[in-house]
Amino acid sequence: MAEKILMPRLSDTMTEGVIAAWHKNVGDPVKKGDLLAEIETDKATMELESYKDGVLLHRGAEQGGKLQVNDLLAIVGDKGEDVSGLIGGNGKADAGKKSEDKNPKPEKQPTQEKKTEEIKQEAKQPETSNQQPASDIDISKMEEVVLMPRLSDTMTEGVIASWQKNVGDDVKKGDILAEIETDKATMELESYKDGKLLYQGAKQGEKIAVNDLLAIIGKEGFDVNKVVAAAKSGSGEQQEPVAKDNADQQKAEGDVSKTASSGVPQQKVEDTSHAPEQQVVNEGRIFASPLAKRLAEEKGIDLKYVKGTGDNGRITKSDIDNYKPQISEQKPVSGEQKQEAASTQPAQKQQPIVATPTYTKEDFEEVPVSQMRKAIARRLAESKFSAPHFYLTMSIDMDACVAARGKLNETSPVKISFNDLVLKAVAVALKQHPKVNSSWLGEKIRINHHVNIGVAVAVDEGLLVPVVRFADTKTLSQIAGEVKTFAQKAKDKKLQPADWEGSTFTISNLGMFGIDEFTAIINPPDACILAVGGISQIPVVKNGAIVPGNVMKVTLSCDHRVVDGATGSAFLQTLKSLLEEPLRMMI
Repeated sequence: MAEKILMPRLSDTMTEGVIAAWHKNVGDPVKKGDLLAEIETDKATMELESYKDGVLLHRGAEQGGKLQVNDLLAIVGDKGEDVSGLIGGNGKADAGKKSEDKNPKPEKQPTQEKKTEEIKQEAKQPETSNQQPASDIDISKMEEVVLMPRLSDTMTEGVIASWQKNVGDDVKKGDILAEIETDKATMELESYKDGKLLYQGAKQGEKIAVNDLLAIIGKEGFDVNKVVAAAKSGSGEQQEPVAKDNADQQKAEGDVSKTASSGVPQQKVEDTSHAPEQQVVNEGRIFASPLAKRLAEEKGIDLKYVKGTGDNGRITKSDIDNYKPQISEQKPVSGEQKQEAASTQPAQKQQPIVATPTYTKEDFEEVPVSQMRKAIARRLAESKFSAPHFYLTMSIDMDACVAARGKLNETSPVKISFNDLVLKAVAVALKQHPKVNSSWLGEKIRINHHVNIGVAVAVDEGLLVPVVRFADTKTLSQIAGEVKTFAQKAKDKKLQPADWEGSTFTISNLGMFGIDEFTAIINPPDACILAVGGISQIPVVKNGAIVPGNVMKVTLSCDHRVVDGATGSAFLQTLKSLLEEPLRMMI
């Protein structure tokens, strides 16, 4: 008996899937476990296996086509079996036609009246009768349309960091279309089909909401205006075509010329126009990888002076590493100024000239808020103002941990940090106190029996929280290796959405910055977050004597809707006992 296979939900945020490749054709025999197709989701390209034996009788979409979750993907059954009744819409239509053929007379008169009305309407509206209204077009199901994907679980909009393809360029499957700045990182967006780039939904630096029109890829002659009109009518927003770039640029140049004609600003424009004439190698839009941009910003390198060796002159990490400035940027000095300086200050001729800024008025700089900062502001404000926080602080004797860490690192393949010891102890303590490992869901509280610990990692743009999954089941060396890998991926902007989703508890450690103690804001939907301070050597009393001791302070921020004071205190007592006797958490 034939059985339908629907498009599965392969991730928690997936709403549709793209057929990246079919591995079986209609008529091919299929066995349970055979690879049917590769499905591209909002997170990754995943393989879909058949769960029954038979013959592939129907495919719901061809390669490159999109299907919504729970749409008909394929039908597997016996060879020659009739599947018309299982195909959505087709079976019903056929049945309808048969019923009309059996009883033609009762339907004849209404049909003629309907045709008469249609003729009258066509006479009134001759121009629009043959054209489908733009508002009736579902662009999400068109193969040529590329919508702004949801690249993270908290993403609501993306900023076009750069376009790697221009309108009119040929595009192949796997080519990088654009770099999208999300609330978590700057990520490369690849094309999933071949064709020409016919339309760009926004210019570099502009925002596009998730599921809004990002680009159109198709064959020459495709009706772009029809799709754009449908997108506008669907979203209610006016999107400016990229074809207006030149007009906008001319307007901007006109504004600069007006500014340049008014006194002091004119001098500023002239000053900045001298040095780049000899050194500029990139004009207009600059193509560079996210890592190259970050390295250039850290080293203070202006990308317009760097020659790219990648595709189409794209600047890569190696270009930044190998960059050597040819001429230092200095303001040109006229011959008269040189002679005047030589005659008035001969004693200072050999001394280097250092420009010392003098401030005679208030000076500041305003920078646009990045997508990551917006997400941090939104999520933490929601947490702070919706979750009633309370805080519990405890001092922990770390002498035993200091001694144990030295011995562990003698045999561990990965260097174990104090943060790794804290993470392992927290994971063990959470198994004993599941209420702390919970989430507030409005009408219910979710008590998590798995332990996924988020580790806050500072990056230049803000903060990321990659997740160590099932931390209670991992060894210290496994935890240490995983945390180091996540930290490096975060700094290189290589973290994927799956890396930062699904935490049940969070740790934020500022001890390496010399912070003794602090309070942290809960990372929703977690119920608690642990703020870890540094280890300080202070006098302590042991066995009636004052001796030097290693003490670390931790502060637990709790959501009072889920965790009460006694519950949080009991968790901290368990954590304290594990860190003061670290052998207990190895059992």
